[in-house]
Amino acid sequence: MENFFLYVFIGIAFFIFMSSFFTVKQQTSVIIERFGKFLGIRHSGLQLKIPIVDRIAGKINLKIQQLDVIIETKTHDNVFVKIKVSVQFSVIKDNVYDAFYKLEYPHDQITAYVFDVVRAEVPKLKLDDVFERKDDIAIAVKRELNEAMTTYGYDIINTLITDIDPDIQVKNAMNRINAADREKTAAMFEGEAERIRIVAKATAEAESKRLQGQGIADQRREIARGLVESVANLNNVGISSQEASALIVVTQHYDTLQAIGAETNSNLILLPNSPQAGSDMLNNMVASFTASNQVSESMKKATKKLKPNSGHHITHQSDSKLDEEGNPIL
Repeated sequence: MENFFLYVFIGIAFFIFMSSFFTVKQQTSVIIERFGKFLGIRHSGLQLKIPIVDRIAGKINLKIQQLDVIIETKTHDNVFVKIKVSVQFSVIKDNVYDAFYKLEYPHDQITAYVFDVVRAEVPKLKLDDVFERKDDIAIAVKRELNEAMTTYGYDIINTLITDIDPDIQVKNAMNRINAADREKTAAMFEGEAERIRIVAKATAEAESKRLQGQGIADQRREIARGLVESVANLNNVGISSQEASALIVVTQHYDTLQAIGAETNSNLILLPNSPQAGSDMLNNMVASFTASNQVSESMKKATKKLKPNSGHHITHQSDSKLDEEGNPIL
């Protein structure tokens, strides 16, 4: 019986001895209390406490933690949005006492401050400005949290606006606006391209017409030079200028007939097209040239007779009679 009590005593003593030692993990702090009163803070490694008298009141994680807060609020242009704010924070190692004893629910405290700041900043901005100035909102949240949480031993490492989610109808409207704007831009570029094509085409056509006109002018100049040479050659063999001109025209007539006949798909009809058309044309042209020369000679004679008299006398004596030589009878 005595041995039994001895064994029990030894066991209890061993248990008490072993409970005097405890280990603390890396990046962790342990709060030690003695009879309910704060005694000290133990950091990573093997630690010692008085059994039964001292107890571990709690542990504090010194690692950087992240808290995601989702807030629904309204913008200045009355659009409801859901904003996700990620808060990265940690306990200050030298302020473990404040973090453990001054603040019981740090996550709830941080969430409340995030709600307060976001709902104070976002209603000042329009929806487009919320997207553009999300960094400003994040900085405002961090500043407010640092001022509040440093007192409780917490350090706010960073705050990030990770998501801005408007109502589905608003998103669809924004997508339609964006699509319409892009279509407008595309239409403007297409119109500009079409204008450039039209201008380029008109410029090319104008240049083509200019070159074509220049070519026709050069062609006619060469034809005229050739006609002059042909008439001169025919004059050298005793053919008059009228007959030479008529002969050249008839030759071009037959050249035209030959060109038309060489084209199988031509619908052109040259009138007159009888076999004797060439000879008739030659006779008519010779007769026309002869009559033209006669008229020209008569006009020259009449002009020579009128030259000695002044225009004044001619005007006042226009109704007087002329003698056989063409002189007025006074």
